[in-house]
Amino acid sequence: MARIAFICPPFAAHVASFRALGEELIRRGHEPFFLLNAGAQAATGDIPVHHVPARAHDPDAAEVLARAENPKGVLATLRTIADSAAMTDQLCAGGVEVLREAGADAIVGDQMEPAGFLLAGAHRLPFCGLAAAVPIDPAPGVPLPFLDWPYQPEEVAKLRRTAAIGDALSRRQNKVIADWAARFGLAPAARLSDCLGTTQIAQMIPALDFPRPEPLPFVPVGPLRRPEELVDVPLPFIRPADRPLVFATMGTMLGGEMKVWRALAEACRQAGAALVIAHGGRLSEQQVAGFGVHHAADFLPYRAVMKAADLVITHGGSNTVLDALASGTPLLVRPVGFDQPGNLARIRHHGLGEKLASLRKPGEIAAQIRRVIGDAQVKANVARVAAALAGTGGAVAGAEVVETLL
Repeated sequence: MARIAFICPPFAAHVASFRALGEELIRRGHEPFFLLNAGAQAATGDIPVHHVPARAHDPDAAEVLARAENPKGVLATLRTIADSAAMTDQLCAGGVEVLREAGADAIVGDQMEPAGFLLAGAHRLPFCGLAAAVPIDPAPGVPLPFLDWPYQPEEVAKLRRTAAIGDALSRRQNKVIADWAARFGLAPAARLSDCLGTTQIAQMIPALDFPRPEPLPFVPVGPLRRPEELVDVPLPFIRPADRPLVFATMGTMLGGEMKVWRALAEACRQAGAALVIAHGGRLSEQQVAGFGVHHAADFLPYRAVMKAADLVITHGGSNTVLDALASGTPLLVRPVGFDQPGNLARIRHHGLGEKLASLRKPGEIAAQIRRVIGDAQVKANVARVAAALAGTGGAVAGAEVVETLL
């Protein structure tokens, strides 16, 4: 039995992946717990949470999450990086003592939160990195995850320049990493990619990723899901027998964008498709009634709905993309930030869907809906990835990798 600290950004999708891994570790007799920023609230189930103490100059966790709901543009990107740097600094400053008191035996850290790697080094604890989103591990020809660029093995100079731009944008975060690596007496670290560790697991699998040299730097375990999330459940609505079914979700952050739902509702009407939406509790019943969709809810049993759907329209978050493909359903993607452009690039690379057309042109979206649903090659490509995902071990495989550290 081991006490295993989970350190990740307090975003719902990241916490959900860690929770699935944690519940599998509990079944194996271990005691995982979350180490989160001061004031961060997360749906961790039965897995306990320890918070680091807040300092006078620290950002409020709720405000950081609220600002992250609008990740558009360079200024928003810089703001998000600055917030991330401050959150990392807070975890490193308070995490040493909290981990000591909690009696941690190992740490599993999110790739996007370098504090896990740094604190593991400070305590000389075994460390496992987890890529809940698109892996940031560098590889020849693979663009940075926040870009929707194609795989470009011949564009070495261009990708180097882009990496340099990424370093410039991440200057504040890089300084926090370097400062704490020095304070903890660790080997010099200058950027996020220096904090990945030698043992890593990833939700991304080769069948969906860009080509990478073997051996892979991470173990591709596929989607980290709780058992109850994988069980078939009845649909909370009647599936129309005479029309294709389109399921749209923009994640927990972007479900309140009225212009998105208006455009998709109109496009589905023009395409002769029934639209089901999950808006994450961001719309009122009155607002939903105005769209005239087939069904709408705060949350839905995603996998059950995706299996019934002919098409998924999404912002391109990693969990949604993986669940859609595991369900054998193609995608239209409207990325707005984070690793969503990187997911879109991989969807295009493997012929699994398209980028959503402009919201100002519902007619073009309607044409996309008809085209992607009717494309036999897209269906075959999606079926290939679905079969590959079905062969991964998910949380069970992830827990086995973590146990090798112990």
